[in-house]
Parts: sequence; structure tokens; C-alpha cells
Amino acid sequence: MPEVLKAPLVVEFPFTRSLGPVQSAFLTGLRERVVLGVTTADGRTLVPPVEYDPVTAEELRDLVEVAPTGTVTTWAWNHEPRRGQPLATPFAWVLVRLDGADTAILHALDAPGPEAVRTGMRVRIRWAGDRTGAITDIACFEPYDGEAVRPAGHPGEFEDAVAGIVAHARLDYTYSPGRAQSAYITALSARRTVGERCPSCRKVYVPPRGACPTCGVATDEQVEVGPAGTVTTFCIVNIKAKNLDIEVPYVYAHIALDGAGLALHGRIGGIPYDQVRMGLRVEPVWTEGGRYPDHYRPTGEPDADYETYKELL
Repeated sequence: MPEVLKAPLVVEFPFTRSLGPVQSAFLTGLRERVVLGVTTADGRTLVPPVEYDPVTAEELRDLVEVAPTGTVTTWAWNHEPRRGQPLATPFAWVLVRLDGADTAILHALDAPGPEAVRTGMRVRIRWAGDRTGAITDIACFEPYDGEAVRPAGHPGEFEDAVAGIVAHARLDYTYSPGRAQSAYITALSARRTVGERCPSCRKVYVPPRGACPTCGVATDEQVEVGPAGTVTTFCIVNIKAKNLDIEVPYVYAHIALDGAGLALHGRIGGIPYDQVRMGLRVEPVWTEGGRYPDHYRPTGEPDADYETYKELL
């Protein structure tokens, strides 16, 4: 049985979103060291503000300034801060109900240790030095034993309002492909493609999944397929992907390897993109030291008859 593989993976992308009038005013206010909430028809003040009442679904537009001081309603100690969190040293995650608000805002509290944090303690905002119109304009909260700060009554109108934000999403995790796909990857490094046959329906799955999704039974009979195959469907890619050194346009296709009961993905090369077609017979092209085919190219054989691959579309 081959060693089960695992590898660290990162999924990361910038997410750009536009802001409506309420969120725009809130984030612009943070840039100007002003905290704005929104009032509901029954007199509640929601901070952070939302565009619709969570109880009645009524649209909300009435902005009101609240104080930068408040009270901790609940908390949890963070012993090991992670990359991208507000503070690099241990801190408390806190829900703070700012003076003048009826809801709490989540942020970090800079405290020397968990013994210094308690529900009901008074805190205030520590503003970031460089503010751009984002929640990070609040660097964190800090303990405060002074008088409550009276808001100036800002109307929530700004000349240079923030219209949109870019949020950088990132997920770090360790992926293990499991027994079946570990065997598949190991075989690829030897320039072989293996699938697994279902003992019930006899379909050969490539890449193998360890179980038949149709019959629901385990698969463990290995079957070598290919190396040649047939293009079943394809698309022409016209947008260049970041960090992918392939010139556009190029073709990405579903390829049914000979003996497989399922088509896999692969790039088609060695032929002009506008000559790729359904039924084209192709074979893998390996690069020196590569652990998987770099692309597939035409074999020169006659095109496959539609009847031979129509069930694999």
C-alpha cells in the first residue's frame, strides 16, 4: 500500500466589493476617527450599522454617531495570535457595546493577560496611525477608566467617502488526498495513470475516489488506463491566469483516457487552438522531472467516433 500523501496548501484571493451608503459612511467615519451606527424605527442603535433591520427587514438610513468608549459584554483570550490578526502578542477577543449603541462590535483588546480582562470592564478605541477607511482603522481596544466620551453628533456625511474595499481572503490548510488518490499521484510520478474499478457497475474512475459515487461501494481494484485518450468537450481560455506561464488563448479539455469510465481535465497543446475538436485523439506530454503530464497533444490517429465517447460528455 503506498504512503498516504499530504501537503500544505494555501487558497488566497483578493475580494473586491462596493459599498452602499450605510457601510460607506461607517468605514469613512473610521478613517476620520468617527464611529457611526444606524437607528431603527423602534429606537435601537446598531453598531456596526447594517442596511436592513434584522428584525423587520426595513431599510435603514438614519446614521448617528456613538462614543469611542464602551463596555465589554463578553470575551475570550487568544494565547497564540495568527498571521493577519490585529495584534502580534496574546490578546483578548471582545464584544464591546459602545456608549450610545444597543449592539456590540467584535474586535481585539490589548491587555497584559487574561486576569486583566473581565465582562463589564470599560474600554476605548485605540485608533490606527494610518487609516484608510477599513475596520483595521480601529487598531484595537484598550482598558479605560475615564469618563464616557460624548460624541460630537456627526451627521455621517463626508466629501471623500470610501466607495469600495478590497478584502484579502486566505485559507491555510493541510490536504491529504487519501489512499486512492495517493496511489494515483504516485503512479503519475512514474508516468502511469491508474484508476479504480467499481466491483458493482464496473466503471473505472480516474482519478480514483476510493468509492463508487453511483453504487456507494468501496473500490480497491487498480486499473491502468491510457496513456492516449479522446477529447470529449473543451473550452478556449482567453484570460491569462496569474502565476500561470501559459500564453492565451489555449484550450482546456475533458479527456477520456482509453479504458477510463470518467473524463479528466487537461490542457491541449501541439495544435492551433481553433483546430481542437470533440473526438480528437491525444496523448500526454511529460516534462523532465514532471510529476504529471504538462499537456496533451494530438496522436495523429483518426478522430474517435462520437458513439464511443458520448456517455463520457
